[in-house]
Amino acid sequence: MSHPVLILSKPGKDTFCTTYLTGSKSESNRALILNALSKGKVEVKNLSSADDTVTLNGILESRKDSVASGIPTVDIGPAGTAMRFLTAYFATTGQEVVITGTERMKQRPIGILVDALRSLGAKIEYVEKEGYPPLKFQPLFEQKTNKISIKGNISSQFITALLLVAPSLPEGLELTIEGELTSRPYVEMTLAMLAEAGISHQWNGPVVSIPSQEFKSSAITVEPDWSAASYWYSVAALSEESSISLPYLKENSLQGDSRISKIMESFGITTKFTTEGLELNKTTNEIKGDFFDLKDCPDLAQTVIVVSAALGHNATFTGLETLKIKETDRIAALQNELAKIGVKLNEENEHYHLDCSGLHFPEKITIRTYEDHRMAMAFAPLALKIKQLEIEEPAVVGKSYPSFWEDLKKAGFEY
Repeated sequence: MSHPVLILSKPGKDTFCTTYLTGSKSESNRALILNALSKGKVEVKNLSSADDTVTLNGILESRKDSVASGIPTVDIGPAGTAMRFLTAYFATTGQEVVITGTERMKQRPIGILVDALRSLGAKIEYVEKEGYPPLKFQPLFEQKTNKISIKGNISSQFITALLLVAPSLPEGLELTIEGELTSRPYVEMTLAMLAEAGISHQWNGPVVSIPSQEFKSSAITVEPDWSAASYWYSVAALSEESSISLPYLKENSLQGDSRISKIMESFGITTKFTTEGLELNKTTNEIKGDFFDLKDCPDLAQTVIVVSAALGHNATFTGLETLKIKETDRIAALQNELAKIGVKLNEENEHYHLDCSGLHFPEKITIRTYEDHRMAMAFAPLALKIKQLEIEEPAVVGKSYPSFWEDLKKAGFEY
């Protein structure tokens, strides 16, 4: 089967540019749920143009004052965040609807979230396979309890989905997070955005408590996307010389992926915050760190691993447990594609070791994306090392960063 292919190259090995990034997908999607739950009291500004956000916004808009006969079906496509957030939203707002998605979405487990919502009083049925989408929601929600527990080492989106609807529950919510919390910054982001909307909470030890309460009239301005910024750090690291400006990003960001600025110090990239945003510069070719715990920012994993591999750096990574249930099995995808430049990613007791002893750069390679936007964008900077880099299914970047290829073109890449 043939796939659309984008052929990428970079004639010069230096990168000097200013790039304006779309709004954060993570912040936008949370803000849209808050807007819907507050019935418009919470205004949203600088909404992301990412496909996932456009999809979620369209579904929420279409459900306003819906008088459809029968049980409507909502198709969220490949939008994982929308699936998790809408599951909690539909379950607790008394909407009779079926939610489905792509074939890959039907393979991504959601049983932990469904079990939690059922214990709260939601009526949810599995349409096909137990524990997986599609899901059917019944219209009545009567809260049975306000105390539930959920494991901390699963997707933070399950926890966020529950926290977002908590203030709208008749009895509020007391959520106990069992064990170590993966992706803690994403939960902190959720609580900070709830606070912007006038919602109070307490977080004591493993327990997050949110009483039933009204949203206040407020406006949430979405910051540019730090996940998108991470690919520009990668470009800077693989360039011979680089100076890249990313306007409007904040030093004290709600986004966990802002940690990329610290991680990339290990690869010789410095970050300077200004009143306009940030500037990143390559100041040295020396690489310092060889161990990276990405538990709090797993969406950066592909970016950092590919950069490390391309620079021939035998680093070790941990905190990647959730990568196998993302848009694709990201560990397997990385192993397959890194092999094309002679690099191995070996797994040992939840630690992943890069072996760059066979690193080489062919004149031409083709990168599969596995319907995963982050695979396309993490590997794209290899065009600085490879004369002809082919990216299959380049349109997948629309999921989070629709203007990615155009932005690369403005920075001197050709396709």
